[in-house]
Amino acid sequence: MLTNNEVKLINSLVKKKFRQKYNKFIVEGIKITDEVLKSKIKVHKVYATELIFEGFESVTELITESELKKISQSVHPNTALAMCEIPEPTEIKTDGFIIALDDVRDPGNLGTIVRMADWFGIDQIICSNETVDLYNPKVLQSSMASFLRVNVNYTDLDQFLSNYPHPVMGTFMEGENIYKSKFPENGLMIMGNEANGISEKLFPYITQKITIPRQGSIQQTESLNVAMALSIILGERASGFY
Repeated sequence: MLTNNEVKLINSLVKKKFRQKYNKFIVEGIKITDEVLKSKIKVHKVYATELIFEGFESVTELITESELKKISQSVHPNTALAMCEIPEPTEIKTDGFIIALDDVRDPGNLGTIVRMADWFGIDQIICSNETVDLYNPKVLQSSMASFLRVNVNYTDLDQFLSNYPHPVMGTFMEGENIYKSKFPENGLMIMGNEANGISEKLFPYITQKITIPRQGSIQQTESLNVAMALSIILGERASGFY
């Protein structure tokens, strides 16, 4: 049976300040809970309406559907919710192809970007300190458990780029046509804020400006969604491997 303290704690983890205070986060749904249980993430407790995670009965507490609704952030709660410990940050590496996010604020965008990185075999994303928190429940839900396979770190991008040894690409309305661009094996792609793009303070570090040319005869669309733009970029980069 859920206690009032548990309900209060779990619901508080929706906010970043409480996730930081208690060093915990929550995930919802059977699939993502199952993947978290099988990962290196420490799971404090699973709240489920039935015993469905074989081998993890010791951390599972059976609750009713009405109790699940009290702690769920979903309109239609899905059987299980897990409370987990936020792991220690991984080491930031400079080799390989890296995605850098500059002040990306929408949880759905970050979750989708993490999922795309996983799909395209990119194992590192570096976020500015202003970018939405990885452990925001909406980010985790959008990532579909890909956050378990992609290293996401937060840092001062200005400071990081000042010592970064490889090419830095950035997306702009005016730049080199992406379909004629070459992607470095070791390099970094900056994606900017949804409304304002890449911060001007980062411009000096960008060695290659690229753009996705519009094809429509009536070009009224101002820009692409950041996650949508990145999907095109990663798809074009991947085409060079075949």
